[in-house]
Amino acid sequence: MSTRIPTYSICNFFGIENCTKDFMACSLSTFLQHHKALVMPHRHSFYQLMYISSGTGKYTVDFKTYDAQAGQLFFLSPGQIHSWSFSHDIEGFLINFDESFFTAVCYNPYFLNDFPFFNSMTQRATIMAKEEIKPTLLSLFAHIKQEHESDGDFKNDYLRALLLQLLVVLARACQPEKQTEATKYNYTLLRNFEKLIEVHFKSKKLPKEYAELLFLTPNHLNSVVTNATGKSAGEIIRDRILLEAKRMLVNSGQTISEIAWDLNFEDNAYFSRFFKKYTGVSPDEFRKQQL
Repeated sequence: MSTRIPTYSICNFFGIENCTKDFMACSLSTFLQHHKALVMPHRHSFYQLMYISSGTGKYTVDFKTYDAQAGQLFFLSPGQIHSWSFSHDIEGFLINFDESFFTAVCYNPYFLNDFPFFNSMTQRATIMAKEEIKPTLLSLFAHIKQEHESDGDFKNDYLRALLLQLLVVLARACQPEKQTEATKYNYTLLRNFEKLIEVHFKSKKLPKEYAELLFLTPNHLNSVVTNATGKSAGEIIRDRILLEAKRMLVNSGQTISEIAWDLNFEDNAYFSRFFKKYTGVSPDEFRKQQL
């Protein structure tokens, strides 16, 4: 028997002033005060950005636990499973937004995928803000919260502009300090590789299949990926499959055989061997651990 991880939409968060179907901004302490019971693992149907200005704690994203402290930012994409345990003095900001909040006025429907922190494989689920950008971040978060609570004309347009500015500041903070043309090329190639995996990981499991789609040799693809991430192209693909398997094991009523079939494995036994080889436990054992 599996446990079902609850999925929340922005509108699930009742009690927060001006919560809408596509955008919400509030102080972190206000959010936690209204949702004291929301500490169990859960997932969202939207993007979330959290900034901690004071306090400490633990934050778990897709089965990996991080220390939380002042100056830290956490990023969540739709579908990611997460939970937290914060100290009583935690303070900061929380922003939830639906993809349609941007794509309603954006020519590129995959715009958000271009940001390095909204990718479920090699994303930075968290970064520590550098001292020199903290004043900018605090100002932007406070401005977004203030605007969200207002009723001014062109409110959503202004919120989009402020949020875009915030995301660009953070994306630049994620980049290497010195970028050459070669590193820019490698970064773009890696992002395209990640996007292809997100679309095809159930049907394409070999690096050469992605190299073909990118018009590269497998060796060149593997070299770029390894230099950028410390992992081979095959490991990146494998990790995405394992992540999806873990999510399905804790968030669906499917049997192991049904999950194996959905992930395009030949049979249940092959899937179970694959899962245990790289996690150390069988799919059934992993599922029981999450109960």
